Amino acid sequence: MPRVDTPPLPPVLAGYPTPRRSRAWDEALARAADGSGAGRASVADGRPGVRDTYGPLVRTIGALPGGGLLDRAAALARRHADRGITFALEGEQRPFPLDPFPRIVDAAEWTVLAQGLAQRVRALEMFLADVYGGQQIMADGVVPAELVTSCPQFVPGLVGLVPPTGVRVHVAGIDVIRDRTGTLRVLEDNLRSPSGASYALENRAAMTSVTPELFEGYAVAPVGDYPGRLLAVLRAAAPPTATDPTVVVLTPGGAGGAAVEHELLARLMGVPLVRGTDLVVRDSVLHLRRAGRTEQRVDVVYRRVDDEYLDPREFDGRPVHGVAGLMGAARAGNIALANAVGNGIADDKGVYTYVPDMIRYYLGERPLLPNVETVRCWVPEERADALSRMDELVFKPVEGYGGHGIVFGPSADDAVLGRLRARVEADPRGWVAQPVVDLSTVPTLVGDRLAPRHVDLRPFVLNDGRSTWVLPGGLTRVALPADSLVVNSAQGGGSKDTWVLTDPEPPLPPASP
Repeated sequence: MPRVDTPPLPPVLAGYPTPRRSRAWDEALARAADGSGAGRASVADGRPGVRDTYGPLVRTIGALPGGGLLDRAAALARRHADRGITFALEGEQRPFPLDPFPRIVDAAEWTVLAQGLAQRVRALEMFLADVYGGQQIMADGVVPAELVTSCPQFVPGLVGLVPPTGVRVHVAGIDVIRDRTGTLRVLEDNLRSPSGASYALENRAAMTSVTPELFEGYAVAPVGDYPGRLLAVLRAAAPPTATDPTVVVLTPGGAGGAAVEHELLARLMGVPLVRGTDLVVRDSVLHLRRAGRTEQRVDVVYRRVDDEYLDPREFDGRPVHGVAGLMGAARAGNIALANAVGNGIADDKGVYTYVPDMIRYYLGERPLLPNVETVRCWVPEERADALSRMDELVFKPVEGYGGHGIVFGPSADDAVLGRLRARVEADPRGWVAQPVVDLSTVPTLVGDRLAPRHVDLRPFVLNDGRSTWVLPGGLTRVALPADSLVVNSAQGGGSKDTWVLTDPEPPLPPASP
């Protein structure tokens, strides 16, 4: 068969590996086998390999004057540093990395993704109501009762406690990846206190300020209404007796990325940012202390404090970032906690494997977003299978977060695998295993040129019990080291602005100067 030469990529992508040379799906470059449709846009107007959605962006970047993307990257870093947009890495506060090359999601694919996220949150909301209520899903054998009751995040003392409006999941952060076939899959659910929304807002503000020319030709969904929508969801959660609900953001304080997010969201919503020492419970009613003024009754607490640190009367022996009597006020129906205490059971990576079953059970629907294939190590035959091919799988502690505790079998030596085997055999309930998922890649500025780096996506879903709303785009996280699949900022990851297109048609090329 005669050789067919592939035309060169645009100069700005010179040296960029073509998808043929990578197992991962590249979001910006198409392969001949990718086809068309959501996430599989055809090759664009004379730019071989560049997807339709990225064509204008690539041309604009190629025409940037001066230092091009390097100058823009430096300006973005300065802006984040000046505004205190930082994160902790190796004990130091550093500017949160924002890559100047955005990630783009077309309108058709976003519609499907948003519908799948909303479906998932509805089912998880029903699961939590059931687990802390009649536990019918356990009685029917859809989710094993032992799996629920053995989870450290399950709080038996909350069975029978119903929030004022019945809503437990006011804010959800659902981590989504794209596999090597281009299929979007849910990697994990975060229903306790999902973080990162403020980074998504700050990333967009930085990009529109520093790189406005990159948006030319694109109709990008705005993200700036997130704080207002979040406030509306929180106010809707208030007890019915509250005619003009008072909302506070409860923070443990300190410095760094978490504190920055708490401060930003409180400021944008126009509500007080408080610590536990600013609050007091009297007669099962929560009050905000105000210097020199009468105390103000609080109706809703958007708490960014973990369950076990909220109330020493409920969680004995724990340091307190909340206030004594808080859970008593919740039991009396006088406050709403967002998100609800006890939601961590739904974040458990073992329970995660049953979410598609929950969707069928509660909603009678086909799951719109598949999970990542997962081996349940507490099931004897599945554990035996996982232990027989440890060098092929990724092992994750079910209570792990932020990339901590994960063991990549293909890169682990015999000693590490031996210790891991002992841990799994000693505590099979504490582990799941998954195949290595080659997360999709997006061009990312590395040094002075663009190179593929793996990404995931954390969309944020708001839920008031009547409807859900998904922040367009959310936070794209980037694994910055070459070949790394760990995107968490605590492990050295960065971020991208995520553009959701509002126009179903391909973007227009930028106007000629």
